[in-house]
Amino acid sequence: MRVVVTGLGCVTPVGNDTASLWDSLIHGRHGFAPITKFDASVLKTRIAAEVKGFEPEKYLNKSDLRKTDLYAQYALAAASQAMEDSGLGKAEAAPDRLGVYIGSGIGGMATFMKQTEVLLTKGPTKISPHFIPMMIGNIASALIAIRYNAQGPNLPVVSACATATHSIGEAFRTIQHGHADVIIAGGAEAAINPLCLGGFINCLALSPSNDVDACSLPFDRRREGFALGEGAGALVLEEYEHAVRRGARIYCEVAGYANTCDAYHVTAPHPDAVAASRPIALALREAGLVPDELLYINAHGTGTPLNDKTETVAIKMALGDAAYQAVISSTKSMTGHMLGAAGAVEAIAAIKTLETGVIPPTIGLLEPDPDCDLDYAANTARERPVNKAMSLSMGFGGHNAGVLFTRCEAKL
Repeated sequence: MRVVVTGLGCVTPVGNDTASLWDSLIHGRHGFAPITKFDASVLKTRIAAEVKGFEPEKYLNKSDLRKTDLYAQYALAAASQAMEDSGLGKAEAAPDRLGVYIGSGIGGMATFMKQTEVLLTKGPTKISPHFIPMMIGNIASALIAIRYNAQGPNLPVVSACATATHSIGEAFRTIQHGHADVIIAGGAEAAINPLCLGGFINCLALSPSNDVDACSLPFDRRREGFALGEGAGALVLEEYEHAVRRGARIYCEVAGYANTCDAYHVTAPHPDAVAASRPIALALREAGLVPDELLYINAHGTGTPLNDKTETVAIKMALGDAAYQAVISSTKSMTGHMLGAAGAVEAIAAIKTLETGVIPPTIGLLEPDPDCDLDYAANTARERPVNKAMSLSMGFGGHNAGVLFTRCEAKL
């Protein structure tokens, strides 16, 4: 069965809906600023890409807000936007054929921190009865299912920074194999807090720069680590005939997906890049496409020294000489690293590139690294028709994933 994308939604550091996200990306506007969520003065890194101007009351009533962690609020907002964008009415998706695949790399960390403080200061009898359902990483997927009476497949993926890409890919597989007609897929994260910042800083993953214009430098030789972001992204995936029957607007087709594991290290990518290259090659093979100059890749592109070098090797390994004709960019140069939400927001960027023929840039790329010698669309958006676009993700634990999108052509 063919699978298409009929709805998009997001909450990001550079825009709280798809239109504002896309406008920021193509104009090279980043979301980095001094942290406002807590006093970060004691931390080495005091810069992050926070979501700004988010209005959760648009998506939840006051009673539900008090019982919902911020990561799940972001997820509900993105899913609500995507479903509205899809135009799906209540009678147009059978409950047992409607699914939700919304994951999170970390889950309700803010709730965990707050209730740990309650434990330490007031004792276990004062812990909120809402603590567990607010904190657990599956609850965003469950809340979305409850909202839309989605009684079909529900799979909250957890694979660190590859979470949302895996969610989209596994949703694609489920529809492709006939187990659902529609799935809301993506990821959500709200990890800008002292505990996560401290952990990422101490494992040397975050950039130490407190210059908002130089804290996220994918593929630049000055790169020192990533800058933390937050938010959510959601896509409505739909079986092609189901979408056609209801007259849906179709963004694109999901044409290929693969995932692998380095089986090497808990944080570092395997330097030979063999496992990281395979999702690219396998997704293209599944789609029956050959690498050519019309391929756009939204790279994982974290701005860590090892990731960007390894990802470049992986792309070359998968595409051969055609790697030098592909256009690549890292939108993390503007959104920061949204962890479990990253793959969904980056998939949206890849889909909008297909739709508009505009490739978002990798901003801040002023000093190219000789080890990163491909075309990374440095600093300025590029108008160029694209027939296929891929979103790549690489997560802690060696998780690799790639989803390939193509223009949707009617087939007899």
